[in-house]
Amino acid sequence: MSEAKIEDIKATLKKTLRQYPDFPSKGILFEDIMPIFQDPKTFQLLLDGIKLHLSAQNIHPDVIVGLDARGFIFGPALALQLGAAFVPVRKQGKLPGQTVKAEYQKEYGSDVFEIQADAIKPGQTVVVVDDIIATGGSAKAAGELVDKIGAKVSLYVFLLELLFLKGRDKLNAPVYTLLDGQSE
Repeated sequence: MSEAKIEDIKATLKKTLRQYPDFPSKGILFEDIMPIFQDPKTFQLLLDGIKLHLSAQNIHPDVIVGLDARGFIFGPALALQLGAAFVPVRKQGKLPGQTVKAEYQKEYGSDVFEIQADAIKPGQTVVVVDDIIATGGSAKAAGELVDKIGAKVSLYVFLLELLFLKGRDKLNAPVYTLLDGQSE
């Protein structure tokens, strides 16, 4: 499939989003991705768009890492279709066993992400997925967790990007987004 096919997929996905002005607070335009997952054909288009990009870039991940919580929505389905493992990155205290931790900054303070220490093997190739990249703090923390384990992030994949926040500039690997969100 070609670049034209990816552009068709992006156009379909963009039309599926719903927008809610002033949610969750005044001045915010919330772009709701959930309608994509309510239609199996559209959900499959999302997965196809990601797979086409991975194939074009010759990226064959061993592991898909999904960020808490919306990376869990499409990460496992993508992993299954790619024949890769799925590993969740969770907020602190949600995973049993030995974990590796990374702190990240949020709008009002900080938070901690964890990953199970034995979930990824050193040297494995990882693609990190989440629904949206804004400031890049949570994705950066996920990349740090993968690095601490000794694996390598090949790509960060997001459904939507808020370009004006320049979150991709914080990340240690290429970024692929299917849709651009608000420009300011």
